[in-house]
Amino acid sequence: MRKKPFQRSSRLAFRSALYSSIVVGIAGGLALHFWGPASLAQASAFGLCLAIFTALVVYLVIQKNQFRRLETLHQINKNILRKRFRDYEHLQTNSHDELDYLIKQTVRASKTVEREIQRLNRIENYRKEFIGDISHELKTPIFAIQGFIETLLNGAIDDEDVNRKFLEKAMRNVNRLIYLTKDLMEISKLETGELKSDIQNISIKDVVMEVVNNLQYKAEKAQVLLKTDIPHNFQVSADRNQIKQVLINLVDNAIKYNVKGGKVTVGIKEWAEDENRVLVYVKDTGIGINKQHIERVTERFFRVDKSRSREDGEGTGLGLAIVKHIIKAHDEELFIESIPNVSSSFSFTLTKAYSAIPQEKPAENS
Repeated sequence: MRKKPFQRSSRLAFRSALYSSIVVGIAGGLALHFWGPASLAQASAFGLCLAIFTALVVYLVIQKNQFRRLETLHQINKNILRKRFRDYEHLQTNSHDELDYLIKQTVRASKTVEREIQRLNRIENYRKEFIGDISHELKTPIFAIQGFIETLLNGAIDDEDVNRKFLEKAMRNVNRLIYLTKDLMEISKLETGELKSDIQNISIKDVVMEVVNNLQYKAEKAQVLLKTDIPHNFQVSADRNQIKQVLINLVDNAIKYNVKGGKVTVGIKEWAEDENRVLVYVKDTGIGINKQHIERVTERFFRVDKSRSREDGEGTGLGLAIVKHIIKAHDEELFIESIPNVSSSFSFTLTKAYSAIPQEKPAENS
């Protein structure tokens, strides 16, 4: 049978008692023999009695003072090995010696190991979920491309009425794969913390105007009015490329999920809750989002209108997830408000840089 590490006949207590009793017994016997009126036999008997008494006292003291703490230390280590982490907040260590210090250090180590295991579990769950999402999202365009090519190879390539149409459809799915791959790489770096923000002082108006000018053609094609509302020019502390990506994703969604004759407004204003921050917003007059979906729109691959997002071959379902992670990396806040079939508003805060910027007259660009 395997012996328990700590039994009532503690080896530590026994050895300490033995060594202490030998030293005390010999010292007591010699002292009595040389400095007292005792013969060698009497001194030896006295030393033996003193050794036995000392051994008993030392053993009991160590058992009482050390055994419970050693057993606690062993139990903590055993729990770590078995990945069974418990709350040690109420653990009392009142002796304030090296053993108490070791127990406290072991408790800290247990908490560190627990946090690390939890972190690794989160990464593993993220990896499994991410791979599952990727597999699901890649199937649609790949199978579509495969179907179009097989149809063409089976004879449709000679039919001028359908060959070009099938090639165009295949190309749209190829483009969707390109967008999906790019977004997957970006969100993977964001979620794992690999992509760092290069914080600098930037003019947020310049970034907004660049995005609006770049997407103006797409808005006109969709028959949506794209305008700005920037009464003042603000300088903020942010990563210019990442904030540009946030605005591109928000404005692109606002155009995509709008209605013909609708409007998208990109604006900047003071944030009422904090004078040190500004609020950048993208407001549209589109299809809106149901209340139960608002909490989920920033999840990976979640789409409010799946059929609509796939029509143009560019929807990946990752745009708002990327927005969320970029804003979080900046330690800023993202707000989403929407009324179905009326409007949606996506806004986020940015911290002012407090550098001198010439103030311009209020202007509304259409």
